[in-house]
Amino acid sequence: MVPTDRLLAFAAMSFLLIVVPGPSVLFVIGRALAQGRRAALTTVAGNTVGAYVLVLAVAFGVGSIVERSVLVFTTLKLAGAAYLVYLGVKAWRGRGSLRAAFAEDVTAAAGHGGLRTFWEGFAVGVTNPKTIVFFAAVLPQFVDRGQGHVAAQMLLLGLVFNVIALVSDAGWGLVAATARGWFARSPRRLSLVGGVGGLTMIGLGVTVAVTGRKD
Repeated sequence: MVPTDRLLAFAAMSFLLIVVPGPSVLFVIGRALAQGRRAALTTVAGNTVGAYVLVLAVAFGVGSIVERSVLVFTTLKLAGAAYLVYLGVKAWRGRGSLRAAFAEDVTAAAGHGGLRTFWEGFAVGVTNPKTIVFFAAVLPQFVDRGQGHVAAQMLLLGLVFNVIALVSDAGWGLVAATARGWFARSPRRLSLVGGVGGLTMIGLGVTVAVTGRKD
């Protein structure tokens, strides 16, 4: 349905976005540091479900509009690219304060039950600005309209994104749960994470801006 080269290219771009620490990753790590592995994995599950709701919205709503209009596509693409660059610059400038963000997430995570943890993970996933921008501005580029079944192609691509996100976020959570004190003890380590994440986000935004429709 989706050509292999497009599927692999989408998976690679998805990976670049997913590995950058953002709202979802910080939330998962906060739960892991505060409550351990089970809470982290429950948060990841909720987060993944929330992200796939965004896929459904794009596949059956925004995506069809973007797919039919070059103007809408270009406008959304450039707006999305600009926002990704903005997030990257913000992450770079705020890399020194990442420790405080971890501390806030740990405090917020304390005292919550499993079901509440799941739904809060869902809320973070469905409102994650990085994911919203990526699905709306990037996902339609990898659809082969000549193959038909545009919505089905978007659902498949979204599934690929979510599988990668599930593995990545779970990995972040497990690492944080295993070494709870390692990140928090070193502001330098946290600064490095934020700096690399910011530069990667800027690079991804530029890539989105210069990438055309794959017709």
